[in-house]
Amino acid sequence: MAYYALEILETMGFKSIGENVKISDKASIYDCEQIEIGDNSRIDDFCVISGNIKIGKNVHITPMCLVAGGEKGIIFEDYTTIAYGAQVFTQSDDYSGQTMTNSTVPTRYKNEFKKEVIVKKHSIVGAGSVIMPGSILEEGTSVGAMSLIRSQTEPWSIYVGVPAKRIKDRSKDLLDLEKEYLIELDKK
Repeated sequence: MAYYALEILETMGFKSIGENVKISDKASIYDCEQIEIGDNSRIDDFCVISGNIKIGKNVHITPMCLVAGGEKGIIFEDYTTIAYGAQVFTQSDDYSGQTMTNSTVPTRYKNEFKKEVIVKKHSIVGAGSVIMPGSILEEGTSVGAMSLIRSQTEPWSIYVGVPAKRIKDRSKDLLDLEKEYLIELDKK
């Protein structure tokens, strides 16, 4: 995987960009002036990233993901991951048939739902999953592959299915590893 050189990243016009950020030269990034990226974060091949987005530290957006921040925005807190082909939306057309749909139609004929999405610290979204507008993944949420999240999750829980349902608690052992990692970073 080829990543943009630091010199190129600095000219792309990001709102802010941290240290050791890696962005694939095969990713499509739009609205850079609205995007903040924290230290040690990575965006892989064939991702489409657009709109109002805040990416924390050590965030990984794996290949073929769609992250559509739109007006309302998406926040990825530290140590979050969205796996292959995951999609995150902050707006959606009204599918009821009462209004028109799609981006080519003037706003006055549509009824779009727009709401911020928050993916809190240590959350992971499985391959092929979809996160809908207004969803909040509480700290430590784990979403299984091919799941649909439409609302707020409970912290340190595992969700699967369409729509996703909570199946059990998630271990917090990784919090000890985070402490070790931060000590290691301080030594550098």
